[in-house]
Amino acid sequence: MALLDFANPSRFLRFANTTIPWLSGVTLIVFAFGIDQAMIAPDDYQQGATVKIMFLHVPSAWLGMLAWGVMTVAALGTLVWRHPLADVIAKAAAPIGAAFTLLCLVTGSLWGRPEWGTYWVWDARLTSELILFLLYLGVIALWRTVDDPSRAARAAAILTLVGAIDLPIIKFSVEWWNTLHQGTSVFRLGGSKIYPTILIPLFIMAAAFTLLFFTLLFAAARNEILRRRVRTLQLMQASQVT
Repeated sequence: MALLDFANPSRFLRFANTTIPWLSGVTLIVFAFGIDQAMIAPDDYQQGATVKIMFLHVPSAWLGMLAWGVMTVAALGTLVWRHPLADVIAKAAAPIGAAFTLLCLVTGSLWGRPEWGTYWVWDARLTSELILFLLYLGVIALWRTVDDPSRAARAAAILTLVGAIDLPIIKFSVEWWNTLHQGTSVFRLGGSKIYPTILIPLFIMAAAFTLLFFTLLFAAARNEILRRRVRTLQLMQASQVT
């Protein structure tokens, strides 16, 4: 019942106004702790200090996919359940997910230069991650170019559902094709292949990135609701003038 209550924009605004300050504070604390642990983590015996790029690269990759997953659920809410906040969440999540995906691509390129000898190769995972970024840009473009919010929401929802096909491709590309990326090393049967002195800071940074994502998502959704209310008032005033 509590989740259904958030379908009311006013209730969601009250929830966001209460939650955002606390989320922001916790996010800063976890980030500070995570960065401290990442700085004191030992260098890898093969990669040296370059391994620490993973503390940004891996969480940003996870969050880029999580954001699209949130948008996929929201797309179903728009097309199937007609949830009044679904398109608000989808629109708010798109730029955030695009930023995380771009950070993933940039940090991956910075890691690839010393390890692979080049900033970019058309590796299956790299290519599918680039496609995800382009899909984000496509969704953002739909929201900006379609004037009618209802039509924009439906078009963005359809593209989001189609683009969700890319998520399992990104995840399983290293198993399906011969790629330069290593196989699953964190969540795997038999335990992680990463030593705890690297794995623990990685989990802390992943938690910090996740908290940052939801902080930004709630703030962006709140701003979108307020923007729509202002737009509605402007339309009402314009109709009264005419």
